[in-house]
Amino acid sequence: MYRVHADGSFDERVSELGVACGLAFSPDGTLYVGDRSGTVFRVGSAGQATAFGTLPASVAAFHLAWGPDDALYVTSPTLSTYDRVYRLDHTGRIDEVCTCFGRPQGVAFDGHGTLHVVEALAGASGVYRVTQDGAATCVLAAESLVGLAFDPTDGSLVVASNETAYRVDPTDPPP
Repeated sequence: MYRVHADGSFDERVSELGVACGLAFSPDGTLYVGDRSGTVFRVGSAGQATAFGTLPASVAAFHLAWGPDDALYVTSPTLSTYDRVYRLDHTGRIDEVCTCFGRPQGVAFDGHGTLHVVEALAGASGVYRVTQDGAATCVLAAESLVGLAFDPTDGSLVVASNETAYRVDPTDPPP
C-alpha cells in the first residue's frame, strides 16, 4: 500500500498486506483490509498494519463492510460446500453470522442497517437479505454478481457483475 498525497506524490510502501482484496473504513476512519490468505488487517494513520483477525483463506477475495453495530462483517469464499459470513467485533473477536451461502461475495448494509450478501453460487446467484438470526432471503436473483453497495442519498441498490454495475431503483415494484 502506498500513501498518496493531495499533490499526487506518494510515499514508499508503508505496510505489507499480503494479497489485499477487501477494504472497509470503520466509523472512526480506520482502514481495514482483508488479505486473501486469511488475515484482516487494521491500518493505522501512519500506514502500519496490524493483524485484527484471522479467518480461513479465500479462493477469490475477501469482502468487508462495517455494520451499524460497530462490527466488521466479512465474506471469504472458499472451496467448502457452505461458506460463512463472519462478524468481527471491535476487539477482533470472530462470530459466525450465517453458514448458508455457497460462495458469498459482496457484503453491504442498507440504510435501515440490514445486512445484504451477494451469493455467487450457480443456481442460487443473487442478493440476499440476512436477518439477525442468520436467515437469508433472496431479494434479487441475478447471475455473475460479485459486489453490491447502497447509495446513501436515495437508498438504491447498486450491484456489480464481472462486467457491469447496475442500479436498482428502490421505487420500482418487483416484477
